[in-house]
Formats: sequence, C-alpha cells, structure tokens
Amino acid sequence: MSKKKPSLLREIVTVVGTALVLSILVRTFLVQAFYVPSESMENTLLKNDRIIVSKISTKLTGIHKGNVVVFHDPGQWLGEGFSNPYDTKIGHILQYTGIVPSNSGNDLVKRVIGTSGDTIKCCDVQGRIMVNGKGIDEPYIKPGNGTDQVQFEVIVPKGYVFVMGDNRGNSEDSRFHLDLHNGMVPVSDVVGRVSLKVWPFNRIGGIER
Repeated sequence: MSKKKPSLLREIVTVVGTALVLSILVRTFLVQAFYVPSESMENTLLKNDRIIVSKISTKLTGIHKGNVVVFHDPGQWLGEGFSNPYDTKIGHILQYTGIVPSNSGNDLVKRVIGTSGDTIKCCDVQGRIMVNGKGIDEPYIKPGNGTDQVQFEVIVPKGYVFVMGDNRGNSEDSRFHLDLHNGMVPVSDVVGRVSLKVWPFNRIGGIER
C-alpha cells in the first residue's frame, strides 16, 4: 500500500507554526525589534527608527558605559502623549511573535553613562559630565546641545545604571527623575543593547564605535 501524502494545508500549518515558534524563541532569548518612541536620542537614533536589540550580548558581557540600551520605564518617565502604533489586538499578536517591532508604550532607549560604583556629576568647568571625578568627552551628543541642564551628583548603586539621551536638551532621562532612586534604572529592567538600525533603509547600520 502506498503511503498517504500529507495534505498541503497540513504542510502549510506545520511550516507556519514552526516559524512562529522559532520567532518567539528568538525574540525571547536572542534579539528583539523595537521602534524609537521619541527624539531624545538624536542624532544617533531618530524618532520612529526601527532598531534591533541584542539580549544575548547583554546577558553574556553585561552592561557597560557607552552602551545604548532599551529598558522598561522605571517609573512614569514617559508621561502622557506617547502611543504604540501597534496598539491593536492584531498588533499585540504581531509584536508577541516578533513580526513587527515591539514597544508596549512602556519602553525607552537611552545611553548608559554610569554603572555600579560610578560617581556621576554635572559638570566640570567645560560643561562636561564627570564620571569618577573626570570630565568625559561625548562626541555622540547632538550638536548645539549642552549637557548641564540639571546640576547633580549621584553614586550608582549595585544593580543599577544611570542613563541619558544623546539629545540632552530634549531628553527626560535620569537627570530629571532624581526623586526616584536618584534617577537610576534597575539592570533587571534593561531589555538589551541596541545593536543595529534597520529602518529606514538609508540609515541601516550599527550605532556604537
């Protein structure tokens, strides 16, 4: 007797199901797509840029000063006025499976300025942020933007990072949330490090030197 051939429908369901499972696994453990919700990271990242976030590299090597990271809002940083373009039932499914970029309306992207044990202060006589008593050069800051909008001095505790946007004049970052954990972001809230810009096509590429 000849073996019964599997139906085309069954083959399609199997292929699609396998692809979705693999997509979910990749999204959960390796990489995830996000979109940029604001202008706070200009000119490194522009609003609505689509980016790829590496989860595995953060797990393996940790989080370092200079990394650009996506993290969950640690406490009403976004405020009102931010919306998720995929905030529909279908959109939620597409986000969960990794077909479209994720952003629950509760995720931000900033640059890590200080990690555990660092003393961060604004500012030296040249208007630069000081890390452990030394002014740092930040060529990624948007031209024409100073970095001394808020005067502060904090020590980063274990398990936290201190973050700022590259568009310092338009970034509600750690400096503006010193009333909550001195503006610190828990490492546990960090999704991963931004590794690539993937949209629009004319901006495809990495962002770190």
